[in-house]
Amino acid sequence: MADAVTLNNSALKDLPIDAPRYDRGDVSVGIAHIGAGHFHRAHQAAYINLLLQQGLAKDWGICGIGVMPADWTMRDVLTGQDGLYTLILEHPDGTRGAQVIGSIIDYRYAPDDPESALEMLAAPTTRIISLTITEGGYRDPDGPAFALITEALARRRARGIPAPTIVSCDNIEGNGDVARRTVLAGAERVDPELAEWIGAHAEFPNSMVDRITPATTLEMAAEVRRDFGVDDRWPVVAEPFSAWVIEDTFADGRPPLEKAGVLVVDDVRPYELMKLRMLNAGHQCLCYFAHLCGFEFVHDAAQDPLFAKYLRAYFDNEAIPTLPPVPGIDLHEFGSTLVDRFANPAVRDTVARICAYSSDRIPKFLFPVICDNLANDGPVAMASAAVASWARYAEGVDEWGEPYEVLDRLADALVPIARSQHQNPNAFIEITAVFADLAHQHRFVEAYRWALDSLHTKGARATLEALLQ
Repeated sequence: MADAVTLNNSALKDLPIDAPRYDRGDVSVGIAHIGAGHFHRAHQAAYINLLLQQGLAKDWGICGIGVMPADWTMRDVLTGQDGLYTLILEHPDGTRGAQVIGSIIDYRYAPDDPESALEMLAAPTTRIISLTITEGGYRDPDGPAFALITEALARRRARGIPAPTIVSCDNIEGNGDVARRTVLAGAERVDPELAEWIGAHAEFPNSMVDRITPATTLEMAAEVRRDFGVDDRWPVVAEPFSAWVIEDTFADGRPPLEKAGVLVVDDVRPYELMKLRMLNAGHQCLCYFAHLCGFEFVHDAAQDPLFAKYLRAYFDNEAIPTLPPVPGIDLHEFGSTLVDRFANPAVRDTVARICAYSSDRIPKFLFPVICDNLANDGPVAMASAAVASWARYAEGVDEWGEPYEVLDRLADALVPIARSQHQNPNAFIEITAVFADLAHQHRFVEAYRWALDSLHTKGARATLEALLQ
């Protein structure tokens, strides 16, 4: 560890692992990315880095934009390391690959210097504004990300600068359409003529992104120093699998993404529905049962034959029947591959990470499957049990009576209501702000009530066993 090379521009030639071969000083910003956290660094930034390695994207470097107070860590690390960081790919057989990514060439932290961030977003050279701000980040058009975008677009219009392409990379059905609505809603309140200009000139392609990426830990940084000889304060770890599908709708040019393996299509909807209703909803099916059974890591739960059988039953019987055909993909094979990906022991994704912010995730990932099956007389037992496992998890006390924190933006309301469901089993699903009218759907309520009662009386594992008999 004492011999580890400190990661920055001056050390690029001395690094013991793959590093940028291109001249980073010759790369200019073409993409401003809001929310340059672990997923963006493992995914979009890695694709742009691959293009830069091929000499294909020198006008498409990335400037990270931090908008949340917690982004100060990323600000300090990326500034101190000249935007460089290590990407570790963890293979299921235990082998690991490491490379230094150099596509983030600038970083602006809006809480400290909003003017600097705004000018980057408004610059004529910034032709794409992309976002990873979590599913909940789209609720408020006046939130920090969209307030910045609205003001930057107003400056562009006033200065005669072309409108950019705004690319949502978050796990939301029709994420580009949702981003468009949110931006236009914020702009309409500022200036209806601005909203009209944005609607006429900006583009908001829908996209699907996929790579399991656990949150960075101090242990990961120590392992990079020990195993690869690189002193990186905040590396990122991911699975080898990666996918990006995006609609070919751009306002002012784009990098040659297809040269990096991105699938550029006319209609992303089949791909995004597959990912949301299988991978993301599959995580939700797994995580609460796993937490209640005492699992700390996703791979340990997914390797358990009972949990693997449950996931396959959900995929095959409930999720896949709601999906349109996906060009080039066998959905049942994709489901089997997902179980294998979840079971990758090297990724070390935590159950706690995918249990967090459930009220933003379950309505977007799992409810559409339930609603489609209710409308078409399809089965709902597996998905309804997942919702019941969330309700049981939201009580904040495990099966051994030990309390734990429920991390959710609605936790203050959800936890007391969940704890009241021993007296009123429908209490949780009667939260109409989350569940809409599901509490009035008889087949869902029947399956949910059975699972919740079993969770209370028999426990999580016995509930899964009975569900799958």
